[in-house]
Amino acid sequence: MKKLLSGRKLTFVIMALLSVVEIYPLIYLIFFSFKDNQEIFVTNPFGLPQKWLFSNYTSVFQNNIPRYLLNSLIVSGATILICGLAATLAAYAIARMRWRLKGTVSTVFMLGLMVPMQAVLLPVLFTLRNLKLVNTYWALILPYAAFQLSLSIFVLTAFIESIPAELEEAACIDGATIFQTFRSVILPLLKAPLATVSIFTFNNSWNEFMYAMTFTSSAEVKTITIGVKEFVGAFTTDWGVVGAGMVIASLPTILFYIFFSSKVEESLVAGALKG
Repeated sequence: MKKLLSGRKLTFVIMALLSVVEIYPLIYLIFFSFKDNQEIFVTNPFGLPQKWLFSNYTSVFQNNIPRYLLNSLIVSGATILICGLAATLAAYAIARMRWRLKGTVSTVFMLGLMVPMQAVLLPVLFTLRNLKLVNTYWALILPYAAFQLSLSIFVLTAFIESIPAELEEAACIDGATIFQTFRSVILPLLKAPLATVSIFTFNNSWNEFMYAMTFTSSAEVKTITIGVKEFVGAFTTDWGVVGAGMVIASLPTILFYIFFSSKVEESLVAGALKG
């Protein structure tokens, strides 16, 4: 019994240390956002702000940050919808249907996991330019959805394969078509893995910088990552304002995860039990 208690205490200490390591950068960023350059780099880089400069946040909202936030929400939301719909249908076809090119298509999607977005930047740029989509929302939505598709299909296919086929067979006996079976039987069971996929998709599309920097130049379509970058000046930079912009840019991802975290836990528990 004493060994068990000591083991639990050791586990608690380790988890507490890991929590501090994970949370400290966010706490540091919050303190950072209320300081001026002198305090950040010279007098007080790690402590509480000696003078809380709420004006840093005022400066952020006096620029186009609200518009950039809206643009990021539009791009990320559309990416989640398109990727989620396409991945769900593709995963169901791969996991449940029998067709000649099933193995080939599945392999092609899995190969997409090995291709980094940066490696195909120029081909994507030329394609979007020929389609006259550069400097539009679609210039970001389509590539983001395409690059998140492979991971989404991988996760959803594994989950669908773990669902007992008897549920679909019962629906077929009752006269349901394949689309009715998918909508009424399979789709309700995919809430947890879809939440997991949505978090990854949202996080990656919200934080992406290179494509947003290359494909957009107008304030009407720029995302929040580009908006924060614009606070960095050519000769001088007010780093407290940059920190305030980073805090504001981080809030939606934190809130999104908190909202869907319970579904992610359900997905992990379900995968562990079925595995």
